[in-house]
Amino acid sequence: MPNHPLSKSSGPARPLPARPAGPPAAPYPRRRTALAALLLAEAMNLLDSTIMTVAAPVIHADLGGPASGIPWYSAAYTLPFAVLLITGGRLGDIAGRRRLLRLGIAGFVLASTVCALAVSPAMLIAARAVQGAAAALVIPQTIGLIRAMFHGDALARAMGSIGPVMGLAAVCGPVLGGVLTHADLLGSSWRAVFLVNLPLGLAVLAATPLLPEDRSERRPRLDLTGTALAVLGTGLLVQPLLDDGLPRFALRPWAVLAGGLAVLTVFGLQQRRRARKGRSALVEAGLFRGRGFPAALAASLLFFAVVNGLMMVVVLQLQLGLHTDARSSGLTLLPWSAAMAVASWSAGAHLVPRYGSRVMFAGLAALLAGALAAVAVYATAPAASYPWPLPVALAVCGLGQGLFAVPFFTTALHRVRPHETGSAAGLLNAAQQLGGTLGTALLGAVFFHAFSGPAVPSAGVTGALFALHGVRDAFWAAVALLTCTVVAAAGMRSSPVAATAGDR
Repeated sequence: MPNHPLSKSSGPARPLPARPAGPPAAPYPRRRTALAALLLAEAMNLLDSTIMTVAAPVIHADLGGPASGIPWYSAAYTLPFAVLLITGGRLGDIAGRRRLLRLGIAGFVLASTVCALAVSPAMLIAARAVQGAAAALVIPQTIGLIRAMFHGDALARAMGSIGPVMGLAAVCGPVLGGVLTHADLLGSSWRAVFLVNLPLGLAVLAATPLLPEDRSERRPRLDLTGTALAVLGTGLLVQPLLDDGLPRFALRPWAVLAGGLAVLTVFGLQQRRRARKGRSALVEAGLFRGRGFPAALAASLLFFAVVNGLMMVVVLQLQLGLHTDARSSGLTLLPWSAAMAVASWSAGAHLVPRYGSRVMFAGLAALLAGALAAVAVYATAPAASYPWPLPVALAVCGLGQGLFAVPFFTTALHRVRPHETGSAAGLLNAAQQLGGTLGTALLGAVFFHAFSGPAVPSAGVTGALFALHGVRDAFWAAVALLTCTVVAAAGMRSSPVAATAGDR
């Protein structure tokens, strides 16, 4: 679930374009309407992720294919989104942010239309990948355009409006996905979750003439080789988990994983060589001079793997094991989303200014407590009955997510040098999205490893029992990942580069 740190609410880190020195500029005309369009563009990305969590099992039931392919419907979106974010931001610096926003929104709307018309899993997955690439063009432009239109206190208020909008989108996403799928408007079923992007995207496009054109005064060069290596390496790393589940003793999945690691190693060497030659690289080598920022990347990857993976397996157990409808699944996730929105606001407005990065560890403790509570619920719930205490455990998980995200991004970006801010923010955002992809793949693989059992489970009590075992195993795997997240977060906090005012 995407988040935003710059608005005193949780969220993806974005670079803040430098403001040229000089007298204050006059207020930009019609900037409120233009801001609303940018906020809508931001919200579309989050809605599209959370809606898919609830709709994916229904899509599988309609389009067919193996159940283990369900995680691809989310991963096909988040993977290109993650690896193309930095390139998308630099394209905006070069060609103009309004132009790239228009191009990205148009691509997003067209891809959403193809998703709604998909007649096979392969067609839908391909269209989802185009959606993710289009989102990577849109999202990096929003902060730069806001800073081009607002100044001083008005800029702070505009940035602060992002948090409530994203929190509202997080709350509405699962419920909207469940309601639209369950309502079956004009026989559209799950296709409505993609068709809803059409009026939203067209509204943003209609408002783009109100936006200023904005680009960097010093235009960076694209690193197309680095981008290609990043796409190939991460794709090879994720593909075996999505297609083969947990690799056992078969050679092919391990060979693909090894190939992905090798390509990413080549990517790291290529980035170092570009930096030594003084050429623009995707990754600023100086960010890795201490352990603080690498620890932040690891913590982001692990944390969002847990969050995205857990939300997916909860829905899988409900829809594949208990055969609940999409609306019930969305309502089950509502306590998580609502608690996350409230906690992120409280953390940004009150807790982080007073306690600093210590709030980050309170969030991890709450998420860990919620995950263990869910394990207890699944251990005691009858296999064929709805686990009624589960929403309480999920609310505790959402509380932990909201408490963690705000201080995490503040701590990770603190004392990053100005020329490194864009690369650092892009890397954190990419790690967040890649973590979501890996979490979907890994926890989904754990679920289906138990759910499939020695044979395909029946639709009755046997299938419900396998699903219960699968979701419980996935939550135990999440507990292990959270333990690693605590270690990584401790590495951030102990580094002087990552200290916050609340710690001094």
